[in-house]
Amino acid sequence: MKLEGIHHITAITADAQRNVDFYAGVLGLRLVKKSVNQDYTSVYHLFYADENGDPGSDITFFEYPGVNRGRPGAGMVHRIVWRLAGSEALDFWESRLADHGSEPHRLPDSVVFDDPEGLTHELRVVEVPDEPLIANHPEIPAELALQGFHAARAYAADPERSRALLEDTLGFAPPVEVGPGGTILSREIRGERRGSFYLYEPPPAAPPLQGAGSVHHIAWAAPPEEIEAWQQRVAAAGARPTPIIDRHYFRSVYFREPSGVLFEIATIGPGFTVDEPPEHLGEKLSLTPKFERLRDQIEPTLTPLRNPRESWAPR
Repeated sequence: MKLEGIHHITAITADAQRNVDFYAGVLGLRLVKKSVNQDYTSVYHLFYADENGDPGSDITFFEYPGVNRGRPGAGMVHRIVWRLAGSEALDFWESRLADHGSEPHRLPDSVVFDDPEGLTHELRVVEVPDEPLIANHPEIPAELALQGFHAARAYAADPERSRALLEDTLGFAPPVEVGPGGTILSREIRGERRGSFYLYEPPPAAPPLQGAGSVHHIAWAAPPEEIEAWQQRVAAAGARPTPIIDRHYFRSVYFREPSGVLFEIATIGPGFTVDEPPEHLGEKLSLTPKFERLRDQIEPTLTPLRNPRESWAPR
């Protein structure tokens, strides 16, 4: 069995409308699903991805209105790395981000910036065989658009503790030392179609704090027919996974890797078109069959959202 790189990354926001304006309006991702947290149905769960809602491009947010800012620390993903096609894209994004109020930091092969709540992103020029995962946006040419996830960077006080689970159980490659003095460890996970990187670096002194602008968990992609075997494999390694949970758009298991990061293994499918046609993804509040009967109770508690996509002229 092989994991197919990153499936999705889930973070926290305190302001759903500002979140939509930035991720759909500025970064050019498509809001492919507007739903609720299936464990706490009073809060939004927003999903952004490429035009088709493919795993490998899907960043999601739980909205907890008014929650304090988070602070990344040991046991948390603190930076999300996206793929770009070339140096022209770096120029484009450095200018676009600055024009929209961000403060991008230009590096030789990447641009680093924070979202409005402090979540750090990096847009990096890479050459990989994976299919680019691109969303349509009238202001962002396809050749310059974000192409899906490349990596996630996490803080770990003792990364050696995670070696056995990552390499022997999950199939990550042995670490490669990168960064100043080899302080950052980079591991690749690659399946038949896609791959991603997972990096560890020393944590800051301040303790971690979950809140707005912080990552809640990272999910790795698996073929649907393998999820039971993955659940058993993780359990046999002593990582104490949850039972398989049906999220309607995918099935998954959760567990913490030894460095503290919350992992999920999620199936590639059935996908976001299981309850909406592709051309109308994200336009209405989607509730899974378990919660549809509660729509009249749930929908009035949620703040209506404006999607920048709604103002585009038909093309």
